[in-house]
Amino acid sequence: MRYIAAYLLLQMGGKANPGASDIKKVLTAGGVDCDQELLDNLLAALEGKDINQLIAEGSSKLASVPSGGGGGGGGGGSAAPAAGGGAPAAAEEKKEEKKEEAKEESDDDMGFGLFD
Repeated sequence: MRYIAAYLLLQMGGKANPGASDIKKVLTAGGVDCDQELLDNLLAALEGKDINQLIAEGSSKLASVPSGGGGGGGGGGSAAPAAGGGAPAAAEEKKEEKKEEAKEESDDDMGFGLFD
């Protein structure tokens, strides 16, 4: 992915046919190691092809790939409690939630900061 990204950056910058040395310069400037074999394979695969046409073909192929969604519906609500038994259970749930929140807040710092 890094090789094709460097290739596309060079093309967007005005270089019609970036070569291996051009791509290598972009990658090393970004602190990325370059595997010459992978780079050569990419350039061989792209040789004589229009990158815009390849992107359009790839996009049309991706459009036919299922991407999830449409899964099962959400879980149903629980049954209503029997008359007279619902209020104490609701009070217990609220107490438990408050205890859990307090516990989570105490774990926020954990003795160190994000940038320490």
